[in-house]
Amino acid sequence: MTNVTASMVKDLRDKTGAGMMDCKAALAESNGNLEAAIDWLRKKGLAKAAKKAGRVAAEGLIGVTVHGDTGALVEVNAETDFVARNDQFKEFVTQVAKVAREVGGDVDKIHDMPLQKDGAKIKDVVTEMVAKIGENIAVRRAVALSVTPGVVSAYVHNAADGSKELGKIGVLVGLRSTADKGKLAALGKQIAMHIAAAAPLALTPEHLSPELIARERGIQGDVARQSGKPEAVIEKMIEGRMRKFYEESVLLSQVFVIDGETPVGKVVEKASKEWGAPIEIAGYYRFAVGEGIEKLESDFADEVKQMAGH
Repeated sequence: MTNVTASMVKDLRDKTGAGMMDCKAALAESNGNLEAAIDWLRKKGLAKAAKKAGRVAAEGLIGVTVHGDTGALVEVNAETDFVARNDQFKEFVTQVAKVAREVGGDVDKIHDMPLQKDGAKIKDVVTEMVAKIGENIAVRRAVALSVTPGVVSAYVHNAADGSKELGKIGVLVGLRSTADKGKLAALGKQIAMHIAAAAPLALTPEHLSPELIARERGIQGDVARQSGKPEAVIEKMIEGRMRKFYEESVLLSQVFVIDGETPVGKVVEKASKEWGAPIEIAGYYRFAVGEGIEKLESDFADEVKQMAGH
């Protein structure tokens, strides 16, 4: 039998918000497997983890840049938010984003490219900054998006000092269309704002991984069977629950946060009719600082003891 440690319980609590004893029981039932424990809690109605993003712990900034029909996102991490607020760090992220756009978001190429500012290779600039600041700094990931014909729009949330290019969340959206580019850019920004807030898992149900769909269907099936109803009724319940899952998780089906009532797909359709040209969301990217990165945490048992005054 797997030994369930306090740190394992804390990790599961951070991801699900379930109670300590429930988390301990879930881990025991799942032989310490975190993902299986999350599913166990969901089946018991003790956690809502359909769109868990993991505990965001790393610091840094997302850099966004758009030029013409091409845009890029880059995430640069530091160990503390103090460094992330440093002007030198912010300027570095801005420059790296521009390089990312030029090389198509390839991180390996980014490291070997010179900064526009002084010509030094980015990997060498990182080394110098680490030595000077005394913290680890890393260009973690980058993407680029191009659309022809059409536009690429961007949005940053929790902007750094009011910047339009630096923040804690960055989004790129590509709209393919021959419609007026000014109108497309404005619509694209609104959709980018929606994506920042709603964090869709995919553009359409077809873009979701088969593994994710199968996992969700399995969870909803187990939950539905707890009702004790006939299997034919349960199948209908599962289909209803999956429709709701898609409505909440898929971009074109999500309710547009700007008006709070229209699905995003219908918003795009309406614009297409009004502007006299088909409009397609060609793709999107959403980066949030520290997604999937865990900081080293102090021992959970020790924290409990300290809170209890021992």
